[in-house]
Amino acid sequence: MPANKKQHTTAKPNPTAEELSSSQQLVQQTFHQHLREQIRSATQMVMEAIMREELTLFLGAEWGECCAERKGYRNGSYTRDLATTSGQIEDLQVPRDRAGEFHTQIFDQYNRYEQQVADGLIQMFVSGTSTQKVGEVVQTLMGVAPSASAVSRLNRGLSEQFDGWRERTLQGHWRVLYLDGIHFEVRHGDQVDSTIILATLGIDLEGSKDILAMRACAEESKDGWMCLLQDLRTRGATEVDLIVTDGHDGLLAAVSALFTATPRQRCLVHKQRNVMNAIPKREQDPIAAELAGIWKQPTKEQALVELAAFKAKYHQRYPEAVRSLSEDEEHLLTFYAFPQVMHRYIRSTNAIESLFSNVRRRTNQIDTFTTETSCLTIVWAVMQGIHLPKIPVG
Repeated sequence: MPANKKQHTTAKPNPTAEELSSSQQLVQQTFHQHLREQIRSATQMVMEAIMREELTLFLGAEWGECCAERKGYRNGSYTRDLATTSGQIEDLQVPRDRAGEFHTQIFDQYNRYEQQVADGLIQMFVSGTSTQKVGEVVQTLMGVAPSASAVSRLNRGLSEQFDGWRERTLQGHWRVLYLDGIHFEVRHGDQVDSTIILATLGIDLEGSKDILAMRACAEESKDGWMCLLQDLRTRGATEVDLIVTDGHDGLLAAVSALFTATPRQRCLVHKQRNVMNAIPKREQDPIAAELAGIWKQPTKEQALVELAAFKAKYHQRYPEAVRSLSEDEEHLLTFYAFPQVMHRYIRSTNAIESLFSNVRRRTNQIDTFTTETSCLTIVWAVMQGIHLPKIPVG
């Protein structure tokens, strides 16, 4: 089941005011640290692009262009470091001309307007990169309005890291794939709509976690999941030992179509929640304990005995609960085919939902994303800063 914005899936004791304040401060510090890292990276991209534009104006010609106005030729680049309020930028590529006459004005301009540049870049990352905002930052640095082609190149540069990530080749064999989605609010013209980001969390053969793919969709559907899973296969991930999912029909149809031979584990947290919805609250606690006891049996054979006993006990009293339990029953106990040390990690989609919860805390300051692209890019960038602990794989 997709994680909706500001929705909590696990009941916890109410935190104290001091705990809330401390937690909020930690979230803000983490988010600001993430922004500083992104600003350093973006500042380097912007400055290098501006210096290339400066050299083009100085030489009077584009790279490889033959014209009467040309005043000289390019001669590679040298590197230098730059101290900024967001941290040290290392190996900044500074272009040069063959005659050694070109001198960039970028560093004096940057030192003079660093705060305005940082503020502009923060707006880019939070609101989505716009040509107008990039143009304003470039004009602050250069003192002149950049050409349309220069702004276009800057826009491309700020998206290159994300594009490179989502097009990268994947290793062929994965131990586990978790599939789930998370909702955000995205503006489409004058209207704000809910957009779901479908995502795949992979566990490799050593137990390390990695987000493999993401896709923004208007709603969760078979077509959306088909596109995401086909993307995984196209980029090389063709052998998967186990796929863990919730019970969404479109997701299950896509998995059946593209990973036919892969065993699937139905998330038991979602399944138990569905079953409990058909049982009166006054009886939920003891029955929930009985149901959870099925998954905790030492062997699959014993679990099947307990499952049959549970259905026989409640099929007349709570037929809807038993019907819900019986749906997708063949995928409830798949985890028993894997080493016992893995069981607690593969019985549910908690691994990917925990990641989503972390992303949600770090992006709660953004009420509405301006575009799907900015939403995807920021969510991806936030994910890169989240530690994903390994799991034992037997």
